[in-house]
Amino acid sequence: MNDIPKPTDLDLSALIASKICHDVIGPVGAIYNGIEILDEDDDAESNSYALDVIRNVTQQASARLQFARFAFGASGSAGAQIDLSMAQQISEGFVGDGKHKLIWVGQSGHMEKNQVKLLLNLIASSISALPRGGEIKSTIVGDLASPEFEIICRGKGARAPQHLTEFVSGQNLPPLDALSIQAYYTWRLANTAGMRLEILKNGDDIVLTARK
Repeated sequence: MNDIPKPTDLDLSALIASKICHDVIGPVGAIYNGIEILDEDDDAESNSYALDVIRNVTQQASARLQFARFAFGASGSAGAQIDLSMAQQISEGFVGDGKHKLIWVGQSGHMEKNQVKLLLNLIASSISALPRGGEIKSTIVGDLASPEFEIICRGKGARAPQHLTEFVSGQNLPPLDALSIQAYYTWRLANTAGMRLEILKNGDDIVLTARK
């Protein structure tokens, strides 16, 4: 565990900024391409296609930025609490309605900021556990003042989330970059929230848990 990198605050913020840019640059580029089609082609069918693309990727970019605001951002002052209905809405928008499906199970109410951020990052990490798509079932268990999280990743070819296992175990650590920073940040959030992460294989499913 002592070998896990300890980036400076400046390095950590730069890596997270790179991660956010990595996530939104694709949709933003697609919006630009769609606008170019509208400018250059007068064909009604091409224009209709371009508008559909712009609508879809604009929604995708908005969902990713909204997610990043809560999963990585301050989301209020220290000790602030976040409405779980908002966290559910943000998570569902981020996962989308494509090859992954999010099932959210938990009571309504408010939860401490870092615990909500941890849950959001675990859900995001779960997407990498299902490279071929599948179901992500996120369950909040217990009192919201001291919750536990269980996330079941169910789908063909389910595997441990990319990089998160290494940080949890402290072994075979990847270099910190825009691709690994979310797993590292998730591990840091768990420590800050006083929660222990476990990644288990249950049959064909991958199960992520976070508990005190």
